[in-house]
Amino acid sequence: MRDELLERVRRLRLMIFDVDGVLTDGTLYLGEAGFEMKAFHVRDGHGLKMLRESGVVVAILSARRSRVVDLRAAELGIELVEQGASDKGAAFDRLVSRLRLLPADAGYMGDDVVDLPVFARCGFAASVPEAPEIVRERAHHVTRAAGGRGAAREICELIMHAQSTLQRSIARSVG
Repeated sequence: MRDELLERVRRLRLMIFDVDGVLTDGTLYLGEAGFEMKAFHVRDGHGLKMLRESGVVVAILSARRSRVVDLRAAELGIELVEQGASDKGAAFDRLVSRLRLLPADAGYMGDDVVDLPVFARCGFAASVPEAPEIVRERAHHVTRAAGGRGAAREICELIMHAQSTLQRSIARSVG
C-alpha cells in the first residue's frame, strides 16, 4: 500500500458508501406495481459490519430514496443513512458535522459524477472499476472487485488492514 494512501486510510473514523453501483451492481429492478428490488452481496454486508465493529462509523449516502436501503441498513446496524441527497457534498458536510469530525477523517465510496463533490471534500475517496474515467481518476483507490460484487468488502478490509483491526475481526469471526 502506498504511504500516502495508508496515511489517508489510517485516519478514517467514518466511511460512507453510495448504494447504486457500489453496494449494488447498479441495476434497478422495478415492478409494474411500483415496487423496487436491489441485490446486495452478503460479503459486502459482512464487511460493513466488520468495519463498524472495528470502530469506524459506517454511513450510507444516496441520491435516490428506497425503502430497501433502509431495510438493509437496519439489518447491518447502520444508523447513519442519508437518502434523497440531491447535493451529496452538502449531505457529506452534514454527516461529518454531526459526528464532529474533520472532512479528512471521513472516507467515501462512490461510482459516478454526482459523487465528485464528496471526493473533493473527503480524506479518502474510493471507486469501482466500472465507474466513468473522470471518477476513477479522482479516486484515491479503485477496487479490483465490481460494485455490488465485493467492492465494498475490499474497501472495508483495506481500512481495517491499515488500522490493524482486520486480524482481530477475523479472529472474532473464527471463534
